[in-house]
Amino acid sequence: MKFHYVASQLGGKIIEGEMEAKGVGEVLSFLASKGLKPISLKREKELEARKGLRLFEAQINVTDKIFLTKYLALMLKIGTDLFRAIDILIADFDKPAVRSFLFEIRENLEKGQQFYLNFERHPRYFSSVFVNLVKAGEASGNLEKTFERLSIDLQKEQDLRYEIRSALIYPILLLAVSSAVVFSLVTFALPRISKVFTESGFTPPLFSKIVFSVGLFLNDYFLSIVIFLILSVLGILFLFKNVPDAKRIFQRIIRKLPVVGRLLKEVAIQRFASTLSSLLSSSIPILDSLDITAQVAGDEELKQALHRISREGIAKGLTIGEAFRREPVFPKTIINLVAISEKSGNLVSILSTLADFYESEIKALVKTAVTFVEPVLLVIIGAIVGIIALAVIVPVYQLVGSV
Repeated sequence: MKFHYVASQLGGKIIEGEMEAKGVGEVLSFLASKGLKPISLKREKELEARKGLRLFEAQINVTDKIFLTKYLALMLKIGTDLFRAIDILIADFDKPAVRSFLFEIRENLEKGQQFYLNFERHPRYFSSVFVNLVKAGEASGNLEKTFERLSIDLQKEQDLRYEIRSALIYPILLLAVSSAVVFSLVTFALPRISKVFTESGFTPPLFSKIVFSVGLFLNDYFLSIVIFLILSVLGILFLFKNVPDAKRIFQRIIRKLPVVGRLLKEVAIQRFASTLSSLLSSSIPILDSLDITAQVAGDEELKQALHRISREGIAKGLTIGEAFRREPVFPKTIINLVAISEKSGNLVSILSTLADFYESEIKALVKTAVTFVEPVLLVIIGAIVGIIALAVIVPVYQLVGSV
């Protein structure tokens, strides 16, 4: 049978390979004869089974990237060379997707390829900001500081996402459960109650008739409504991802919503300030930094503004402050701070401070929004349940009164 092994040499280098053997003992004897220390040993059937399950395994996520950048920064800081650092990470990681990526890195480094190209080949996991920061760090010989900065930025991004998600869990659960209860009442309970009145020959009041009619309609066209809603959501997502104009219109509509619009705008500005600060601190030219930042802005209006600042402003001789003043999408405070910091040479530190400020503003805004949304949801749901209850109680009361 065939075995797949991963082993380490005396120098610490990790190697892997396959061999035909009668059993595990024969493979271990072979590795020992070569002076290799086994790390992982799997039969071909087990390996094929793992490959079959690969579709269901998690891919490289933010936590993996934080681990990678943090430990690469640490190992480079203590003087470990890049090859040795990758070998140590291969030995430490159990996750197949990450191990496969690390093996790919080592193989490409052995071929003499540049380090940043390994990340550029996987745009699904590594953004253009990540790739360009690694590229700049590799060119300047400051990979240690680059990975340290990346680990901090990724950790901040993950903490902010977790905080927003944890704050939204209760309102979302409340909305989902309440919607399910109301939908089941309107779709299944009301039609049966209305049939009772219809079959008894009693004519309910107009208010009850309207509510019963809604319930009957939903009950009759339940499947069609569900299919329509699913297709509508898929259609909106398709337009949002593939049609720039549709994405721009959708974002304009969302931006006009009282709390959500402000939250999305502040998230985009925080990402802009954090990303541009990281790129400029790595000595990436201002024009390139602005174009890269525009790609990850997440807001179409902000993206177009950054492209204009870069291509129609600074590239044509305007100062950074003058170029920013031509774009109303940015708050006046940011425009003034950018102009002042440009003159004093503190643009990177000001942008970093702005990123931290907007991060705290986003957290406060999310808490305020959740505090506001919860009672509003309860009032709306209570009103819907009250309407349904009245629609049932009023005709029942009239029927009992007539008897």
